[in-house]
Amino acid sequence: MNFDASRIDEFLEKAQDLLDPTVLECAWMELSEKDKSIMVEEFAEIVYGNKESLESYCAHFLLSRDIVYFVKVESRDCSMYQPRSPPQVEELLRRKRAKEEAEKELEEFVHLVKSAKALPMESKPPKSSWLLDEKVRQKIEALQAYAVDACDDEQRRLAGNILKAMGFTRTSSAALKLLINVGYFPAHVNLDLFKYDVRTMYTEEVLSAAEELLVGRPDSDMHIRKDLSTLKVYAIDVDEADELDDALSAIRLPDGRIKVWIHVADPTCMIKPRGIIDREAMHRGTSIFLPTATFPMFPERLAMNVMSLQQGKQCKSVSVSVTLHPDGSIAEYTLENSVIKPTYMLTYESATELLYMSLEEEEELRILQEASSICAQWRRSQGSIDTAMIEPRIKVSNPDDPEPNINLYVEDQANPAMQLVSEMMVLCGEAVAAFGADNNLPLPYRGHPQCNTAVSAFSHLPDGPARSFANISVLRAAEMDFQKPVPHGILGIPGYVQFTSPIRRYVDLLAHYQVKAFLRGDSPPYSAGDLEGMTFIASMHVKVARRLHSNSLRYWLLEYLRRQPKGRKYKALILKFVKDRMAVLLLVEVGMQVTTIVSRGKVGDEVSVAVDTAHPRDDILSIREVIEDTDDNEE
Repeated sequence: MNFDASRIDEFLEKAQDLLDPTVLECAWMELSEKDKSIMVEEFAEIVYGNKESLESYCAHFLLSRDIVYFVKVESRDCSMYQPRSPPQVEELLRRKRAKEEAEKELEEFVHLVKSAKALPMESKPPKSSWLLDEKVRQKIEALQAYAVDACDDEQRRLAGNILKAMGFTRTSSAALKLLINVGYFPAHVNLDLFKYDVRTMYTEEVLSAAEELLVGRPDSDMHIRKDLSTLKVYAIDVDEADELDDALSAIRLPDGRIKVWIHVADPTCMIKPRGIIDREAMHRGTSIFLPTATFPMFPERLAMNVMSLQQGKQCKSVSVSVTLHPDGSIAEYTLENSVIKPTYMLTYESATELLYMSLEEEEELRILQEASSICAQWRRSQGSIDTAMIEPRIKVSNPDDPEPNINLYVEDQANPAMQLVSEMMVLCGEAVAAFGADNNLPLPYRGHPQCNTAVSAFSHLPDGPARSFANISVLRAAEMDFQKPVPHGILGIPGYVQFTSPIRRYVDLLAHYQVKAFLRGDSPPYSAGDLEGMTFIASMHVKVARRLHSNSLRYWLLEYLRRQPKGRKYKALILKFVKDRMAVLLLVEVGMQVTTIVSRGKVGDEVSVAVDTAHPRDDILSIREVIEDTDDNEE
């Protein structure tokens, strides 16, 4: 009745001297033997010797917050506390100690992270230093998994606690930003490599098997290899190609017809079906080509050295020779093991220059171009569809730097050298399919049904990307057969087998296994059913590789656009109207497709646009049309 609120502080100060948690254990040891429940006042009398208000308050404070020794039980008249059993106490103490240890580890880790975050970029600890201590590694990997949205429940809880302790929101973007700020990730890290768990390294077992092959393995096909080393051989590819799979030769026969050879690298002379290196290649499916790196299907020392065609050196290959009718159709073909000696390693740009120069000493290159031209004409007469587009290619130097060098190349697939190589690859695939059909050989035959929309439906569109885009938009799904060829409506040929990239595509390698066995007189190593199953496995990894390439290419295109001067104008070609005036455009100088609203023009017309916003990490690109008046000023 006479309560004085001013005495509360004094009361609490006195209570602090009595709030010793160790008394809980002492009381529990005494009471657990009796298995007796007690009231707060009884606990106060046992612990403090009396049950006055101060002592009773302290008893209540300790019991109500205790999570180890006592448990509150229901009572009609008052609060009762019962001592827990010894096994329960032991388990709860273990959990408590583990929690305290985890909290201590978290505190130490957060201190480590804050220290690293405060350092200048050039002084950040290397990534490897975060992986030395098991407990630190567990936490940094939890943040990594959280950043790529690929974490389990424990990693999500741990990463969330770290972000909370750092004062950040519990989001994947916050985790990524933190990992970049401490130097664990470079600013332009490719998260897809972690998200899709891409195989970027090889196991010691695979590397050891590769080294054994490098020491030397007899060529079982040497006795049936034809010496074609006197032919002039052109290998044409992009300038940064590391794996050279194919090369070309051509001559004009006395009767005026053209004979071409498509020489393909022969990795199967080194590796065996179902061997350790073969299985690794199957589970990769393809080499992965990114703007920042290449992850080969085979160990690098194999793929980029002994397997690849090399200028001026004797190289084992499988050569597909084709003699053409004057109209571009196949008159004769042969497949044989061979030895070649590549004469030139050309980029598409340098090959195009040679074609324009029309040098007398490069007659073979001109013959190849003529062969390419009549083959293309023949395929068009058979209903082929033009799908040549303008495509971007990016090479990034020093990708771990905050501002790496970005080299952008825009490839026009109508480029003479690219068309030449493309036609010869198609011709090779047609010849291999014919070889398979003639010899009843199971192969991964590819086909494509004819489109429901006639090619002539787009004849009003200008020749080039606009018409190609329209053609591509109506294509039907591809088909595969493993027993016989199926027509390829897009290419305008009766059958097709991918054969020219056995170092970088596993399905091409399967075709090589089959063909090589037949040439030796052996039974094919795989049945049609085997091929179907293995192609399915490889294709799953190929889809991931394509997604990786597409996402990485878009990221660096956006980064390229972000760095361009504000307000820079770009030429854009209208490819399609999505709805009303919302159009799909092709940025001609970049090779990239974008979407925005345009106020004028039709499909195939050129407009000017500018980039308002480009954020590669958030995948944001904002494009606007630039309308110029008669004074050539922006409106």
